[in-house]
Amino acid sequence: MGSSRGLGARRYRGCHRGWWGLGAQRYWGCHRLRGMRATLGLGGHGDNGVSTGQGTLGRGCVNGVPGTEGNRGRPCGGTVPPPIPVPAAWQRPYLNIFKHFRVEEWKRSAREGDVAALTDARLKGTVYRIRGSVPASNYLQLPRTGTQSLGLAGRYLYLLFRPMPRKHFVVHLDVATQENQVVRISFSTLFKEFKSTATWLQFPFLFGAAEGSLGDGTARRDLMGAAPADVRWTCLVLDLPSILSLYLSRRYSHLKSVKLCSNLLVKNLCTSDLVFDPGVTFSEARRADLACRGVAPMPREMAFPVPKGQKWHDLYDYIRFPSEGSKLPYDSIQKICPGPAAGGRVSEDPQPVTLTKAVRDRLSLIHQITSPKAMPRRRPVITRSIPEVHLTAPGSPAALPAGDQELEKTQRPHSAGDAGPSAAVGDGGIHVYAHRGSERTIRATHTGSEERLLPDPILKLRMIIGFGGCSTKWALWTRNNAAVVYPCHAVIVTLQIQTGEQRFFIGHTDKVSALAFNGNSTLLASAQAGPLSVVRLWDFPTGTCLSVFKTHVRSLLSLSFSYSGAVLCGVGKDGHGKTLVVVWNAARVTRGGEVAVLAKAHTDVDIQALKIAFFDDTRMVSCGRDNIRLWRVRSGALRSCPVNLGEYHSLEFTDLAFEEGHAAEREPEDRTLFVCSKSGHVLEVDYKNVCVRSVRRLLPAEPRGCPRQDKAGPGIAINSISFSSTFCATGSEDGYLRLWPLDFSAVVLEAEHEAPVSSVCISPDSRKVLCTTAAGNVGYLDIQSQGYNTLMRSHEDSVLAFSVEGIWKQMATVSQDNTIRVWDLGSMQQLYDFTAADEMPCAVAFHPTQRVLACGFDSGMVRTFCLAASDLLVEHKQHRTVITGLTFSPDGNFMFSCCLQGTLALYSCVAQKSHVLRVLGNVVARDAGSGPDALVVSGDSHLLAFVGPSKYVVTVMEACSLDELLRVDISILDLNSTALDSAGRVCFAPVPRGELLVSTSSNKILVLDAKTGRLVREVSPVHKLSCSSLALSKDGRYLLTAGDKVIKVWDYRMHFAVNFQVYIGHSEPVRQVAFTPDQRHVISVGDAIFLWDFLALPAERSPRAQAPSSESALLPGAEGSSEKLKDASETPRQTVPLPSLSSPPCLDVSSVRQAGCQSIFSESDKEEEAGLPGSSRMAANGDKDASVGVVESARSEELLVVRPKVGRESSRSPGESANAAGPELFPGTASHRDCFLLSVAELRKETKSPKSQCSVRPDSYRHFTPHFKASVLPQNFLPPPAGREVLKLKGVIGYNGNGRGNMVWNPDTGFFAYTCGCVIVVEDLHSGSQNHWLGHAEEISTLTLSHDAQVLASASGKRSGDSHCHIRIWNVQDGVCTASLSHHETQVQAMAFSRDDRFLVTLGDYSDQTIALWNTYAYELISSTCISEPVHDVAFSPFSHRDLACVGKGAVMFWLLEQQGADVNLKVHRVPAPDVLGPVELTSLCYGDDGLLYSGTNSGQICVWDTETNCCFMTWEADEGEIGVLVCGRDRLVSGSNTKRIRLWAVAAVQELRLKGADARSSSVLLEHEITLDGTIVSAAFDDSLEMGIVGTTAGTLWYVNWTESTSIRLISGHKNKVTEVCFSPDETHCATCGEDGSVRIWSLGSMELVVQFQVLNQSCQCLAWKPHPVVAWGAESQHVVAGYSDGTIRVFSISRTEMELKMHPHAVALTAIAYSTDGEMILSGGKDGLVVVSSPRTGMTIHVLAEHKGSPITVLQCTRKQYRDFGVEGGELWLATSSDRRVSIWASDWLKDKCELLDWLSFPAPAGPEGLGSLPPSLAAFCPWEPGTLVYVGFGMQKEALFYSLRKKQRR
Repeated sequence: MGSSRGLGARRYRGCHRGWWGLGAQRYWGCHRLRGMRATLGLGGHGDNGVSTGQGTLGRGCVNGVPGTEGNRGRPCGGTVPPPIPVPAAWQRPYLNIFKHFRVEEWKRSAREGDVAALTDARLKGTVYRIRGSVPASNYLQLPRTGTQSLGLAGRYLYLLFRPMPRKHFVVHLDVATQENQVVRISFSTLFKEFKSTATWLQFPFLFGAAEGSLGDGTARRDLMGAAPADVRWTCLVLDLPSILSLYLSRRYSHLKSVKLCSNLLVKNLCTSDLVFDPGVTFSEARRADLACRGVAPMPREMAFPVPKGQKWHDLYDYIRFPSEGSKLPYDSIQKICPGPAAGGRVSEDPQPVTLTKAVRDRLSLIHQITSPKAMPRRRPVITRSIPEVHLTAPGSPAALPAGDQELEKTQRPHSAGDAGPSAAVGDGGIHVYAHRGSERTIRATHTGSEERLLPDPILKLRMIIGFGGCSTKWALWTRNNAAVVYPCHAVIVTLQIQTGEQRFFIGHTDKVSALAFNGNSTLLASAQAGPLSVVRLWDFPTGTCLSVFKTHVRSLLSLSFSYSGAVLCGVGKDGHGKTLVVVWNAARVTRGGEVAVLAKAHTDVDIQALKIAFFDDTRMVSCGRDNIRLWRVRSGALRSCPVNLGEYHSLEFTDLAFEEGHAAEREPEDRTLFVCSKSGHVLEVDYKNVCVRSVRRLLPAEPRGCPRQDKAGPGIAINSISFSSTFCATGSEDGYLRLWPLDFSAVVLEAEHEAPVSSVCISPDSRKVLCTTAAGNVGYLDIQSQGYNTLMRSHEDSVLAFSVEGIWKQMATVSQDNTIRVWDLGSMQQLYDFTAADEMPCAVAFHPTQRVLACGFDSGMVRTFCLAASDLLVEHKQHRTVITGLTFSPDGNFMFSCCLQGTLALYSCVAQKSHVLRVLGNVVARDAGSGPDALVVSGDSHLLAFVGPSKYVVTVMEACSLDELLRVDISILDLNSTALDSAGRVCFAPVPRGELLVSTSSNKILVLDAKTGRLVREVSPVHKLSCSSLALSKDGRYLLTAGDKVIKVWDYRMHFAVNFQVYIGHSEPVRQVAFTPDQRHVISVGDAIFLWDFLALPAERSPRAQAPSSESALLPGAEGSSEKLKDASETPRQTVPLPSLSSPPCLDVSSVRQAGCQSIFSESDKEEEAGLPGSSRMAANGDKDASVGVVESARSEELLVVRPKVGRESSRSPGESANAAGPELFPGTASHRDCFLLSVAELRKETKSPKSQCSVRPDSYRHFTPHFKASVLPQNFLPPPAGREVLKLKGVIGYNGNGRGNMVWNPDTGFFAYTCGCVIVVEDLHSGSQNHWLGHAEEISTLTLSHDAQVLASASGKRSGDSHCHIRIWNVQDGVCTASLSHHETQVQAMAFSRDDRFLVTLGDYSDQTIALWNTYAYELISSTCISEPVHDVAFSPFSHRDLACVGKGAVMFWLLEQQGADVNLKVHRVPAPDVLGPVELTSLCYGDDGLLYSGTNSGQICVWDTETNCCFMTWEADEGEIGVLVCGRDRLVSGSNTKRIRLWAVAAVQELRLKGADARSSSVLLEHEITLDGTIVSAAFDDSLEMGIVGTTAGTLWYVNWTESTSIRLISGHKNKVTEVCFSPDETHCATCGEDGSVRIWSLGSMELVVQFQVLNQSCQCLAWKPHPVVAWGAESQHVVAGYSDGTIRVFSISRTEMELKMHPHAVALTAIAYSTDGEMILSGGKDGLVVVSSPRTGMTIHVLAEHKGSPITVLQCTRKQYRDFGVEGGELWLATSSDRRVSIWASDWLKDKCELLDWLSFPAPAGPEGLGSLPPSLAAFCPWEPGTLVYVGFGMQKEALFYSLRKKQRR
């Protein structure tokens, strides 16, 4: 299988996998409210001048706290309307707008289209009819122009109108705010949902009452659309100030304009401050005294006629928006109650108040500002009905405390059936409490301290597995050849071909049907399929959408961009099915402009492909069935011309391409056009002369020995064709990608696919060919290596379900394409593919502990497969129809399946082959539908739940027996609902909660008690449509739901104001969504497979989970307990361990056999007493134990020193030895084995710990030895102040191959760091940018990264004068050093973090021999141990933070951490290597799966250890040299050695061999791959599946290794040895370096990339110079460098041609300096013998040999220009030579006249050389660049000074 994984576009970087992806677009609700910093003030005058009793929605800020301006009064529970502007007197009590502005005259109003005045017989008056199919073209507008204003300040706007039956209408109102901003309020039947911006509110208008609140998202779909046939006249009352206040937090000023658009009848428009009630007469109003309440009868001019005996509300509709008493916004305008509430009527069954994010945000913010105290967190309570309420302020100051008291009473938790004095509705964390009584008040209270679910975003899209959707022929190369771009349904994916990293372009709402790039890949165009086809233009580098425009094409099939990006062309079908070609002008889109249509044309011909000519933006070419046409845009018209095809007129042409390359003698349009066809014909079309030049027919190759008899046989059906300047690529229906020469004489290269090839595309550099197939695969052919790389494999149809397995980290998917596929979760690469030809798999499940996969089919068959053997295990035929549910119990003992007929089956899975236990009929609902959540099992494997026997019932059974325990009728839980509610999906909460989640048809999630069936709470609404999948995290904190093509992440406890986040990306319904077992990712499937990073910490990793617990300690178990210690990885420590104040105790590792030793780890409570004060522990028999001890941290206030015990045989009897042993850890595992234990002596003051005398370097390259340092930092060196540095490190080139384990890479986060000297280089593998962490003064020996990739530890040697080496702890996020540790005396050999990152272990080298343990909370030393023999490597167990192991001379030491009180003890068991290995060093180790430990030796063997028994059960010969690096991942092992080889081993069979013990044989261990690199392997980091990784060698190279592709690519490569010189190009864009490794390397300074390298073997390059003054720009012939070598040779290299041009040998000794003359025509070179030679690079001849400096090596040669007769000598060049004897000679030269004259000679005095100094500082001189005739000299002299010398004055300055 090919692979898309690899490392990157930039120096093959980007190998991280925790990287990919941007997050999908995410919406929280219907809209976002603008200006939400609101305040509420009551009483008195605040700072904003609000009068008593009024509130304000302000934007103030007091003391930096938003939204506190004017908040001086006492806060209350309701909201108070903003101050209403007082209208002028002429607008009172109301204003008839039509009458006042004399609409009938059309002077102060405007009309457009079909607008007419009619007489309505029913209303008995004039009405205005506005009709037309386009509302924007048929309207009535007041005032006449947009520059005028109505200036109407009335609060209410009355619109008396009647929509036309079965038609749509639109109304626009422009209102001005007191902030001088104009806001448009629009309502229409065309709007599908509420939308809001800062200047525009759009409301859907619905005909009827619905639960159309913002919480529902949009109102019910059956109320949307055109007006019904029986639509009535309507009085619409708009409260304009309230609309602005509620939705935008703006203050209303006046009505500016009104625009009434078709189709409707309008009687009148009025404004007023009064509420007119049409159902109230004048007499009734007077009797009820409604005037004091602002209510009045309807005036005669606004009244509708009502016949006697009838009621107004029976004939007409009255809509008031927002409805009175509701301060909670609705998302649609609709009739909710029979009449206005002003008249005292209230609806008997009002709509439930539900809120969305935007409204909740605003209410929660108001509550935060106005609440006098924080409200406690309480569980929401379910209510059956909410009484009608009014948001009113309390009448007296005493009302608020009373309300608070009542609120406290009502906040007790209630069950679903409780009847209490109050009820509460939960809405995402905001509870609206309704109190019964005469005064009804609503209080919006918070139930949590945070307002929304955090982190935000909580999901980040990482990868999509999928390709195509609408078509599989669109895949493009980027201009840099590093990435491909292709559509995956509604998402556009950019895939880096080397790293596999994906970037996403999200915005389309339907499948993407076409893609196109401009010439330099800066603009990307994408078309969307479907009836509402749109085109998006993207800025490709940034991923931002520049423009979205409608195409007026129903189905856009093809796009083509001009090279400049100024013209875009598309072809598709219009609404009538005719072919339409459209050309757009996109030239202004990058500057913020719009895209305009240049021309468009209809055509009757078929078009399959269309492209814009690259030489002319106005010319296009198309091909299709029976035609090839040339198009041109001229004078705004698009015209075409057919090519005369002659006898080929009936071919089906599929694709076209222009000839590549350019000839100066040809015109741009004189290009050959190639067109391919389904019949195999390739036509060469003369574009200029519009004729067919030649025709070739491509025929499939015949088998050898069978020549083709029929030359007219079927040709190759070509689907796609692509050209480069040297070859052509075709993709055909037979599944072949073929490469041809330009004359199509023969196939050069071909690649076969399983499906037809849809498209081919040659990369811009002509090195790769991109290929897509109809089966959904994307790959490319590497022409140079002739290898094929698969980038993406995908299902061909919708994915129905998936299952994730946690042990081997695999995922299985089933699809409608009849395939079952198994994917690796780490790499997301396909591992297995099972195809069922006549059956469709519809359900899948992984066994939780075995490598067994179960799958259900539409035939009713259930099959189980063994993945390890790729074999079918068993078939079950208990079902006859489609399998709708399939799952395993979490303990793996049972499997369950159900089918569409309602049959439920129980299977036993104790054995690998499952068998049926029980089958029940008609228990699962038949009409519930299939889905992954049809059957669910509780986490403890005790309960099974499903929907059945009907869709209204949820049944809970005992899982092991299928005995029914509980039935819950879902339909009766909502007593107020008129429709029966049915269940959809079910999900169990974690076991401690005992809850069962059920999604219902009414878009709710019901939380039930799994034992009693009691309704605990409900969440509503969840999705607009039904919920298709439910999943709850293992920690019970997060809930996933899928529906409406979106994913929602919820806070399960509903503690926040905003409890969910919404994520889009799928173009089809989401079939299933679930967490991965480690809760780090979320997977969703539907149209494709989406992998999301879950950014919230799981419970065990969250800060809350790390809180101290009084019941847990670092290691469980009381002191002296005889129970077996348990893993305490999930229990936080009780107290922070304190560090030891002692030096590390020196341990005597002895191999004394103890008879009857019952434990591997033994503990003694006895200590030596001989001469050691303070010892109080004595053995019962008074004897001292010489072989049994415990490594413990000594605690004392004095400086303590360790004395080693002398190993001798114990004098105890076997029984005494057994009784003296401490708690038994692994009983019965080592009674027959030698017990190697560490002894600790009491510590004594004033004596040094006698280090082991074994300071001889062991036979292992694992130990670090720093480079020799020729210089040291000065003692009085002072760094510059922060921020005032003159020099700043920009880039580091090179990797320190001298380090050991000094490279780290985390594949999940992409963090990549390595060392170079004393610098830590943190590099972005995608962009190549570097960060440099400085702090070490000495060479860094090793690095280690914490498991969460948040902390990096680095170690370096000790500086001169220091007593210990340094360990630094770095914060990965910001690169800050958080701690500095020092303990080891020499070098740190290795470091490792524990599994939970709570401990850090550091290992000293062979001279230090110390193991130190640190806690990572305060980085304090917990324990330190000195061992009497060198240890080479150390590692923590990945399964327990208590276990670690280290390897050394012939043995493995297994360590155990044990805490007793505040002390941490280290216990060790030393196990020797098998005798068969002989005397070896165990040099490396790594842990494998399930308790395995692998160790390498210096003789090339690998040993496998069982950590449960601590014995070696297997060895094999893995290499010829020492194995210094081991990395294990699942069933693979990587080994690296000093033979420069890195090998990949298949060790899947090792687990089975462990059962055989010592009889295991290594024949089952297979060598899968082997790669030879350029040096000894010193560091390695791989992903979890070991498919790719980074490897460091002693050659100073970091390699990217991809086992799937069998490739190794240099990532970082520097000089292997000392860099001797560096020089820069004249334009300072490049630099050249040379080194003792004999190489000359050219680097780009912009990217720090290696451009070219020249290598000379067996020589050292000593000096270097760049030829000055290039004649033309970079890359021309004049770019040269000259290098001098240790054998006396000079070599001139041409950079542009990458070759050596000249070799000279003018010196007999090594060169020490070299330079070009200022004109580049001469080369000056100086040798170690002091001779200076002038040579010609043109002829290679030696021109001059100067011996003035003979005997002293030349250190500097430099040339500069001068005036011809300056200094009294002829010549235009001045140059100097400096030698190490402190002499400088200055010369004047005229190279054309062969003159070289000594101008001056300088000698600088110096004292006698100091003793003990190996070498004196060099003598250096240089010309002053800003002052000609002056040079500066530095060197060893009488004083520390820089000397300036004037050549004109002949004196020092």
